[in-house]
Amino acid sequence: MKFTDYPLASEIKRSIGKLGWKRPTDIQYKAIRHILAGEDVMGIAQTGTGKTAAFAIPVLQLIHTGKENQRRKDGIKCLIMVPTRELAMQLDEVFSALANGTRVKVFALTGGVEQDPQIEQLQNGVDILIATPGRMFDLLNQKVLRLERVNILVLDEADLMLDLGFIDDIRGVLGHLKMRRQTLFFSATINEKIKKLAYTLVKKPIRIQISPKDPISRNVDHSVVFIEMDDKRFFLERFIKENPEAKILVFVRTRVRAERVHKAMGRVDIPSLYLHGELSQEDRNIALEAFRAGEQRIMVATDVSARGIDIPDVTHVINYDLPDQADNYVHRVGRTGRGDRRGFAYTFCAPQEHDKLRAIEAYTGTEIKVVELDRQQYKETLHFSKTDNMNLAELMKEAEQWEKKKKKR
Repeated sequence: MKFTDYPLASEIKRSIGKLGWKRPTDIQYKAIRHILAGEDVMGIAQTGTGKTAAFAIPVLQLIHTGKENQRRKDGIKCLIMVPTRELAMQLDEVFSALANGTRVKVFALTGGVEQDPQIEQLQNGVDILIATPGRMFDLLNQKVLRLERVNILVLDEADLMLDLGFIDDIRGVLGHLKMRRQTLFFSATINEKIKKLAYTLVKKPIRIQISPKDPISRNVDHSVVFIEMDDKRFFLERFIKENPEAKILVFVRTRVRAERVHKAMGRVDIPSLYLHGELSQEDRNIALEAFRAGEQRIMVATDVSARGIDIPDVTHVINYDLPDQADNYVHRVGRTGRGDRRGFAYTFCAPQEHDKLRAIEAYTGTEIKVVELDRQQYKETLHFSKTDNMNLAELMKEAEQWEKKKKKR
């Protein structure tokens, strides 16, 4: 089936064509018709399979052709809640591209920026609001945001929304919405606890799960190498320098680790970007745009800040630190191998992280291939690094700077 065969408005079909989409992916094929029919949907599919378009296309169709769209100042018709600012901006791009030529107005509401221009935008009329919980509740409490006309609620990256403790916020939002509404959940992973919470928010949803036994994209090759924690930076340096054409997303556990790895790479003349939740929104946008545009080919990021980010040409994901939650591994490696591209995921596993590795293998049902290193190869990698040339005084000075920075935070 082609997109041209769907009962969609000509303006939406034209936008789909401009994006180069001809046939729906599995999740799109199974979800679109149910959403168009007004049913609640819980969609679980691997990252990179087109989940955003699976709800964006039918939601736009419903609003563009709906009777209520005659006057958008009557209020917001669709609310899309997301866990991070980056994901909100990404969804805004997709929805805006698809809505081009229609009467539908899309707006992303996030924190980290001045609220007055946002209030003005809302007062001018918005049909689809994409929002992070913090800023949305600020404006609700100020009574400058009204949701009583919302008839479609979407939770994207729903498992993270619920796992981060947004369940009370979500239930609070429901008090502002119509009793009769359409609710859509989309995510790459969902566990039993989150599933139970989700089912309290929907009525008899259509559950669509793509590749339930294999949550990881088949386009990604996975490997693990066993490395001492303090030696990881040497292996990262060598990998980057031996793969000069690679575009690499490096995942770490904390924002302090992100900045440390960024700084360690800088010492050996490897420029990189870093991304974590405590950066200002402007700095986060600048870093993402530089990485997306190819101005820098290395990005060091934490899990929450990089969740759901779509950068199509990431060739490699490196798990510098193993994630605390096994399902985050799925989201991390889903940043590569998107669409029909091939991707590679390498995990640097220290002895104290073996339990985390076993949890990941149990969760995915896949044994990750081990890259064997003999002693000679290991020693060669340590000597490969330029950091060996730093004298003791320089190393002590850097350690002191990090300690001072840590205390200030």
